[in-house]
Amino acid sequence: MTSRNAHLLRDDDMRKFITDGYVQVNAGLPEEFHQDIYRKIETVLEEEGNPGNNILPRIPELQYVFDQPAVRGALTSLLGPGYLMHPHRYCHLNRPGSPGQRWHKDDYIFDHNVRHARCRWVMAFYYPQDVSADMGATGILPGRQHYNRISDCDASRSTESALDLRGPAGTVSIVNFDTWHRATANTSVHNRYMLKFQFTRSSEPNAPDWENRIGGWKPQPGNALPAISEVVWNWMSGTDSGQAEAHGVSIDRCLNDLDDSEEEVRLQAAYTFRRKGLAAVEPLAERLRATSEEEALASVPKNPANPAGGNPSELPAAYALSAMGLPAVGRLEQLLEDDAWWVRAAAADVLGDIGLPAADTMPALFRSLGDEDAWVRRNASEAVSVIGGFSNEDAPVLRGALADDDERVRRNIAFALARHPIQDAGLADDLAARSGDDEGRYVRYYALAAAARMAGEAAKMAGEAGQESPWESMLAKRWCPLTTPKSAY
Repeated sequence: MTSRNAHLLRDDDMRKFITDGYVQVNAGLPEEFHQDIYRKIETVLEEEGNPGNNILPRIPELQYVFDQPAVRGALTSLLGPGYLMHPHRYCHLNRPGSPGQRWHKDDYIFDHNVRHARCRWVMAFYYPQDVSADMGATGILPGRQHYNRISDCDASRSTESALDLRGPAGTVSIVNFDTWHRATANTSVHNRYMLKFQFTRSSEPNAPDWENRIGGWKPQPGNALPAISEVVWNWMSGTDSGQAEAHGVSIDRCLNDLDDSEEEVRLQAAYTFRRKGLAAVEPLAERLRATSEEEALASVPKNPANPAGGNPSELPAAYALSAMGLPAVGRLEQLLEDDAWWVRAAAADVLGDIGLPAADTMPALFRSLGDEDAWVRRNASEAVSVIGGFSNEDAPVLRGALADDDERVRRNIAFALARHPIQDAGLADDLAARSGDDEGRYVRYYALAAAARMAGEAAKMAGEAGQESPWESMLAKRWCPLTTPKSAY
């Protein structure tokens, strides 16, 4: 078999990413390029302070790192073609003598995404200098990305196996967005810089986007969560493998394991439901309906796994219904009408995580965009952003949601239109207004991104294929007026 693209990841790389949560590549640029980036960073941070999200327009040469074939190939393999760069970019300085950070996860920049196993977001950590063992590399906990709890966030007391992401200048470490990470102690005499960029899918997978030579999932030695890994591989492959029944594990046993004190047991049980079929849908639906408001709200307070606070839909029964996929869709659509707001919110979130197999529920999700509860609207807006497939007839409801009081809803709808642009003059006007006037900086960015992609689609329809919309190139150079050293992101 002849390789289609030498820069795409291979099966072994993908298996490593799915199980361990990271992969490393090198941008392949000359040493002089990275030295120049390093000098510019030093000057900007010393003379102006940290520009936060504006680091890219302030040092636009950084874009070359992410334009390199090895980096693009890795991102395409993980997120599919047409992926989007998130407007949150940050330069992390680890000074000499720094003791390092505590273990933590990043939040979704003041949003509240449920941390599902299907990986639609990644972070990319770029080093503009060689990073050795003493320079305070970024540390991660491989294989722990699906856990919301670890032994201790104090690195001196945690018992999980850690890994330092070291490497020469130009190293780009691409990690699962939900990876536990921290800056380690810098005992050298050098500043260590790490540029953190975030990327997300713009479309759901329908076939492997990497150099795939093996059709099905290959179990990995030492993988503590094999049920999750298999679900993620099949989803990223764009296939439903028709997994065989999990013999010897009854539905009742799986339901009991959802309450186990060990998070690993709960996660395995939730994703084992993938093999249980229609018979498990109603027991799980009833389990979700039996959840109390207090139980749902327990996931909302801030914690090391969710620094900005979590989502009330992070519930064991919801994870299990999500893992089941298509067989659960019809019942989940019914639950969008449940009397309990937290059940409606969970149903909307799960339908979004199931993705394209839930496409027939879009009319119901559109109705949920008008729900009286903000959590329901927030989760429904993310779901429609994932599923997409909009037509011009959907423009009125999208315009209405773009004016929602909740910034998270407005952001998700703008993001939805950046992922799935349609041609509608009213929407274009609303997006133009949001791109300059919305109080949320991320709403502004995605509104502009949506307008750029609408312009690109219009050019294609006008027979100008191959001509990039000038707005597309403006996005990377855009200076955010709401971002300052005192409000960096």
